[in-house]
Amino acid sequence: MPATREVSRVAKIIHQTMPGGRKKAGKKRVAAYARISCVKDAMLHSLFAQVSYFSNLIQRNPDWIFAGIYADEVTGTTKERKDFQRLLSDCRNGQIDMIIVKSLSRFARNTVTLLETVRELKALGVDVFFEEQNIHSMSGDGELMLSILASFAQEESRSVSENCKWRIRNDFQRGKPSFFRIYGYKMKSGRLEIVPEEAEVVRMIFRDYLDGIGCELISKKLNEMKIPPMTSDQWWPSVIAAMLKNECYVVDLRLQKTFVADHLQKKQLPNRGELPQYLVHDVHKPIIGRETFNAVQRLTTIRIAHYHPNRKESRRYPFSGILRCDQCGSYYRRKITMAGTPYSKPVWICATYNMKGRKYCASKQIPENILQQTTANVLELEEFDEEAFAAAVERIHVTGPNSLRYIFRDGREREAVWQDHSRRDSWTDDMRMQAAAHARRRYDHE
Repeated sequence: MPATREVSRVAKIIHQTMPGGRKKAGKKRVAAYARISCVKDAMLHSLFAQVSYFSNLIQRNPDWIFAGIYADEVTGTTKERKDFQRLLSDCRNGQIDMIIVKSLSRFARNTVTLLETVRELKALGVDVFFEEQNIHSMSGDGELMLSILASFAQEESRSVSENCKWRIRNDFQRGKPSFFRIYGYKMKSGRLEIVPEEAEVVRMIFRDYLDGIGCELISKKLNEMKIPPMTSDQWWPSVIAAMLKNECYVVDLRLQKTFVADHLQKKQLPNRGELPQYLVHDVHKPIIGRETFNAVQRLTTIRIAHYHPNRKESRRYPFSGILRCDQCGSYYRRKITMAGTPYSKPVWICATYNMKGRKYCASKQIPENILQQTTANVLELEEFDEEAFAAAVERIHVTGPNSLRYIFRDGREREAVWQDHSRRDSWTDDMRMQAAAHARRRYDHE
């Protein structure tokens, strides 16, 4: 069974263990937290074992009430742990009195995060018991011992990370790829081998693009065909665009295109000259011919020049990764409506709505000029200034139709509303006829 399905099955089991019992006099509501660092089969078995062990441990104690198991399958150095955050939320809501964790390293390897979390829980009256170290956070010397041991755990994490980086970069210098997965290939005995069914999908993507179909329509086609992507639950235009640029499909392998700058955050950053890159030739069998690949690159250049004549090399816009839909949690993306007509204009649209339709998210698109003007008003500027915006605003939430909530970098928040203008009130009969004709041509092409 694939690892992702195993993770889903684990999550289902975990959530089935949530009883939601009430506080009883003289008894503690006890929960457990478990974590694995990846979704390999061995680790998943470890997670099953942790869940079973903690469930039995808590339910055997007559003085405890089982409050559930919370589990994540990510590294302990990051804060983006959904069940960990859910655990903290339940503690803040007064639903838990005590948390059991196997060890400090399962809770957090970041000393600052660990101590901040423990102190918050202590203020809420929630005790954290670290089984391996036999430490209660509520005890007199608990925080002192946690500080010392957490520092050791963080240093161990840093040392392991640096050793891994050295090994991987040494392999890159020798033209040897590290263990990775790319759609169309699998790693076997240190070499990339073609996955036949995935290779056919790759070839179809390249053919469709050369036939004039854009990345967005290709991703929709793959989703409609129910072809499973490699990682996420669906295909996205950005994934298609990245595949079309990947030299791996023509035997060339570019190594160290990304790097991890901070072992605590584990965030992959694009390598823009910070570290050397290595181009290795003829290390595996190609999926795409070099002529086809080069033709795709030429076509991409032509399309960018035609549709985005003033576009910088970076594909990001001021609102990219900042404007988020509160209905579904997806980020908004920039889109050109009525492209190729005199009435084209940029808008910002929820990614879920754009890819799946109103059935999955009914949020409204926001014209870019209105978004910029609304932002300028919030910042008390006469006109939108990209640098001022980047310096002041951390994120924007689309809270409802025509409503936005700005989160500033200094912690302040501000609500704003925007007014759209109905196209029906401004369009002439000629404009409507041209728009309808364009829509028919696009439909026929799809």
